[in-house]
Amino acid sequence: MIVNMLGDYVTPSKQFLLPASILSGMIMCKIVYEVTGLISLLLFKGYSSLSKIQKIEWNNRGFSTFHAFVVAISALYVLLLSDLFDDGTHDESIVNRKSTLSNTILGISIGYFLSDLGMILWLFPALGGLEYVLHHGLSMFSIFLSLISGRGQIYILMVLFSEITTPLVNLRWYLDLAGQKGSKLYICNGIAMFLGWLFIPFGFGGHFPKALNHLRLQNLTG
Repeated sequence: MIVNMLGDYVTPSKQFLLPASILSGMIMCKIVYEVTGLISLLLFKGYSSLSKIQKIEWNNRGFSTFHAFVVAISALYVLLLSDLFDDGTHDESIVNRKSTLSNTILGISIGYFLSDLGMILWLFPALGGLEYVLHHGLSMFSIFLSLISGRGQIYILMVLFSEITTPLVNLRWYLDLAGQKGSKLYICNGIAMFLGWLFIPFGFGGHFPKALNHLRLQNLTG
């Protein structure tokens, strides 16, 4: 089944997009990792006194934050600002809709997860335990399955938009490392994280129930 779906996806017009977007995601991570180290060395006095593993995690969270902004903004555009999932704009069911941009976003995310997972495994368990490995593995499987089947991208994009809270999680780590757990910024950041996790599921209006209804009708009509 997977082979058949892959054959459908890798058409002459699309066979370059998937590996190119994945590679772009990995290159993006490498560039931002290096740039984060350079900027931090210039702007943050305490960076030079960090241990080697702390510097690695600091830079790692730099490209984690960058990826979060890229995919969250892109997902927001595709979901709410473009007409891809609007009623009456396409003949396809909302569950089966996709575009070059949505495919690219998903490919870049696979590149990010591969890069991050590679670092986690290489330095295991310094950057995260088995829960991180499981999370990244399941994330990549879900994204890849959606890509090769061409289905369910609306669900994946909603999940990717929730990455917008990742910069807040990373900022919390930076502040903790800097000994700022008692600061107002740390408290405000925690409140923002809570509100983000609480309200983001409601941020897409009727998209989620609409997608579920389309999927139910599609299953009923076979």
